[in-house]
Amino acid sequence: MSTNFHKLSISKITREAAKTVAITFDVPAELEGDFKFKSGQYLTLRADINGEDVRRSYSICSSPNSGDLTVAVKAIENGKFSNYAYDNLKEGDVMDVMAPMGGFVLDEKVNNHLFMAAGSGITPILSMIKDIAESGNGTATLIYGNKTAADTIFKEEIDALNTANTNVTVHYVYSREDSGNAVLNGRIDRAKCADLKNYILKDAPIDGLYLCGPEEMINNAKDYFSLSTLEANQIHFELFTTPTAATEESKGGADEGINVNSNVTVIIDDEEYEFLLNTEDKDVLQAAQDMGADVPFSCKGGVCCTCRAKILEGTAKMDLNFALEESEVEEGFILTCQAHPTSETLVVSFDEY
Repeated sequence: MSTNFHKLSISKITREAAKTVAITFDVPAELEGDFKFKSGQYLTLRADINGEDVRRSYSICSSPNSGDLTVAVKAIENGKFSNYAYDNLKEGDVMDVMAPMGGFVLDEKVNNHLFMAAGSGITPILSMIKDIAESGNGTATLIYGNKTAADTIFKEEIDALNTANTNVTVHYVYSREDSGNAVLNGRIDRAKCADLKNYILKDAPIDGLYLCGPEEMINNAKDYFSLSTLEANQIHFELFTTPTAATEESKGGADEGINVNSNVTVIIDDEEYEFLLNTEDKDVLQAAQDMGADVPFSCKGGVCCTCRAKILEGTAKMDLNFALEESEVEEGFILTCQAHPTSETLVVSFDEY
């Protein structure tokens, strides 16, 4: 996996609902290996916007076997990159794009998949459903929440998948439009999850749950299904923004009571950067950047895993982690944008995958 940016030309721009644009990149033959991806993964894009280096991660909505590399970008209020992309990008433009990353992918042990999405959270889930439809492996049931049908991103494409594939089932939930079925009206809260399970999903076997959308929806669905149906390791989710409550809780840095001056070595592309870093000082990523290291990053909020690296020696504590699986943490991986040293020596490598 490469953490370098590659210049890719935009081959197609498609306007979708809810101020969303689908951007398809042309991948030259010599980069096809770098840009192979699993359904559910994302791309990190970089642009110079008014002289500022701005980076954002966007989920891939095409399937791995389609031959396309497409992401969806929804323009949001005050969104620096998203509004730039929606208003300015056009076919033929060249963008800096990092190779696919992300651990929000299909579990090979799952046969019957339940997907719950709201708004732009459909993007990685659409890639997964396409993957299942094309392979014929298992079933995919989608619960997709939006304000209205007109606000539903990729609705025509989803309807086509639903019609053409016997292993795909789709249910839309609208909060501001009467669907004709009370169970499918309203917001996806815990009560709605119970109604969906009892009336819409009552005959559907579920081995794994995949969630993507607003924090509130994800928490409601996690809480309900973890108590009623599934084990924790059967529930997978991806956040697009750092939870507000978690951000408040994280203020104050690393573990209280641990305060060391650590000799830190950061390894990237076989180059080493050494510096002294106190536990209560800046995070490892920022410290490495201050030393001139061209380390990969995107959200800097513990949500994506672009800045993922592995501890080769020593220990570190993360303020937040919404991207790494428990197994990855056990293997020594950290989000460097959230990591502070807790040992006198810390060696971190971006070259370990």
